Amino acid sequence: MKTLILILLFVLAATLSHAQVYKWVDEKGVVHFTDDITQIPEKHRRAIEQREVNEEKSETKEEGQAPQKKEADSYKDRLGRGEEYWKARVEESRKKLQSLQEKVESLRLKYNELTEKFNTSKSSAERAVIRNEREQIKNQMDEFRVKIGEAKEMLEKKIPEEASLYGAKPEWVTP
Repeated sequence: MKTLILILLFVLAATLSHAQVYKWVDEKGVVHFTDDITQIPEKHRRAIEQREVNEEKSETKEEGQAPQKKEADSYKDRLGRGEEYWKARVEESRKKLQSLQEKVESLRLKYNELTEKFNTSKSSAERAVIRNEREQIKNQMDEFRVKIGEAKEMLEKKIPEEASLYGAKPEWVTP
């Protein structure tokens, strides 16, 4: 009894790992595949092709067909986002950083002009107005510098960390 069960297990294991697949073409030229020879009409059984399929493999290859080449462009991160998404994120952060730096530079030039006016002014009332304007500009510059620091951190740390977390390629986010 044990021997019979053992033989049945071997037969079952063999049928699970390999199966016969039959290919046949009907009168209209349509190609059919089946694993049951009884599904093939009697008149087409003479022209069938038998193929052995290993079910452990997930891909099958037709004769004369070259294996498909995986392109580097088809790689995606864990959420399905590709190189374009990550490069766009980096570019957006770069543009934001550049814009903030330009604003700070513009404010710095304005601050320097007001400083020159302040130094040449003889009226204490005018100097007080200029001093208030300069103070406002200095505060704006400080706010923009904080935002510049945040944009740099996003570009240099946060985006690369997020890309790593989601399995994106490091070269996609290199600043």
